[in-house]
Amino acid sequence: MQTVVLAAGEGTRMRPLTAHTPKPMLPVAGSPLVVHCLEDAIAAGASRVTVVVGYEADAVRTALAGREWPVPVETVTQPTQRGTADAVRAARDALRDEPFAVLNGDVLYDRASLASLYDAGPAVGSFRVENPSAYGVLRVDDDQVRGVVEKPADPPSDLVNAGAYVFPAEARDWLNVDESTRGEAELTDVLQRTCETTAVSAVPFERWLDVGRPWELLAATEWKLDSLDREVAGDVDADATLRGDVRVEAGAVVEPGVVVEGPAHIGADCHIGPNAYIRGATSLGPGVRVGHGVEVKNSVVMAGSAIPHLTYLGDSVLGRNVNLGAGTTVANLRHDGESVQLTVKGERVDTGRRKFGVVCGDDVKTGVNCSLNPGVTLGTGVTVEPGETVRRDR
Repeated sequence: MQTVVLAAGEGTRMRPLTAHTPKPMLPVAGSPLVVHCLEDAIAAGASRVTVVVGYEADAVRTALAGREWPVPVETVTQPTQRGTADAVRAARDALRDEPFAVLNGDVLYDRASLASLYDAGPAVGSFRVENPSAYGVLRVDDDQVRGVVEKPADPPSDLVNAGAYVFPAEARDWLNVDESTRGEAELTDVLQRTCETTAVSAVPFERWLDVGRPWELLAATEWKLDSLDREVAGDVDADATLRGDVRVEAGAVVEPGVVVEGPAHIGADCHIGPNAYIRGATSLGPGVRVGHGVEVKNSVVMAGSAIPHLTYLGDSVLGRNVNLGAGTTVANLRHDGESVQLTVKGERVDTGRRKFGVVCGDDVKTGVNCSLNPGVTLGTGVTVEPGETVRRDR
């Protein structure tokens, strides 16, 4: 099955993490989201993959070119991001006259369900949720998909569009759709025409995650670390303890007194300890430094960031080249026991997580003995003065 992977978008709901990094390039358990998508697609049966790039395109191209793929992988450019149908249109010349799949490069799919989708085409992936009004909802009649309704107040079903499609070959000629009310060319309009032309199946996905907001990056990391195998390629001191499935990449150094409880991923050239504690589905990017007396729990820390000493970081996402001063403490639990809220595109949104700490964009720096409250977002390059308590976004 020839497959188009959409990876051209910026991901504004992920700000500030996407200020300089396209959302499909955000790291999940040591690999970018888009790499996970390609690996899963190829395992499910993709025979050729065309990746549509746009925002910060060179980063995606470099990540894909740096790997050996068992099938042909190429990139095409969507110069201006004008919607998902427009993105597939950018890949049209790369498509042969045969059915084709389209996947979102910032979504995690389980491989068995993807394989079922490929076998069932024409088809669209579906996933059952409790709050379908927040998604594109499938209209299904007699086990056939009739279309998609975007974020309806009265959903026609609890099946949401999983952003995974298999189109007939003729759909290559149906991509010139009119702009929607959002001013974009929508792939769901192509799906609608497909439904009116032929039978389209709704293929249920056992597991699916749209990684659109910062706390979903933690959920994605938890998912992928669940299948992690223990592998130690770095230098781990005899007086350090690795419990469970822990991956330590080449060039990493783990000092005496360090305890790492898996699942956990320690990237290349990291330096951990001495006497640090890492636990709870944590992923550390290349070159991260975790110093003496630091505890990192259930967090994503991106490349080049430093948590030097005497600091607690829990349930948080740090961008690249962040530096937390000595004694910085991240609070990750509200006293009232309610789930933590986070600001997304100017609105406070319930994360659904009882424990969630902070989101730091690239190049954030905190002074010594700072306290950061649950749900705080620090934008790119923000500096926190020594001794400050930060209660609101900055």
